[in-house]
Amino acid sequence: MARLLEHYNTTVAQAMESKFGLTNKMSIPKLEKISINMGVGRATQDKALMEAAVDSLTKISGQKPLITKAKTSVAGFKLREGNDIGCKVTLRGKRMYEFLDRLITIALPRIRDFRGVNPTSFDGHGNYTLGLAEQVVFPEIDADRLQHTQGMDITIVTSTNSDEQARELLRAFGMPFRASAKLER
Repeated sequence: MARLLEHYNTTVAQAMESKFGLTNKMSIPKLEKISINMGVGRATQDKALMEAAVDSLTKISGQKPLITKAKTSVAGFKLREGNDIGCKVTLRGKRMYEFLDRLITIALPRIRDFRGVNPTSFDGHGNYTLGLAEQVVFPEIDADRLQHTQGMDITIVTSTNSDEQARELLRAFGMPFRASAKLER
């Protein structure tokens, strides 16, 4: 069993239930999915960039990504409808918890000048999104063999509609939020 899933079942669920006064077990906030997206706009000129991004995302997530295609043509970007412009992965279940564990304990602390993630990056419905500038922070990626650094967006979707409950859930998992004067009440 994934370490964070076991931690959720043993301690986090009871702590969330008592903190927010939830009486129904099904209303306790939990993680639903994690989506990882890499936009590779330069892939229209160089197909090797897309292959490298797919390879990196496969190593990071442990799952083969879906290649996303352009929906419309944009002449200013030299983009035609149907061109490959990115890749994405949706993680659920055990893989989701294992990825979150690696993100929190290994990848985020490896970011240079890291002071915590933004505590206000919630969307108003309990979902949290963070962006990483390069994929080298994950230990699965060999920096010496990497030719192009690629950023990614990571979206963590929770079952609650409350940003406060979602923030507390992620904090219980160990997400290193930056100290903010507005949030501390």
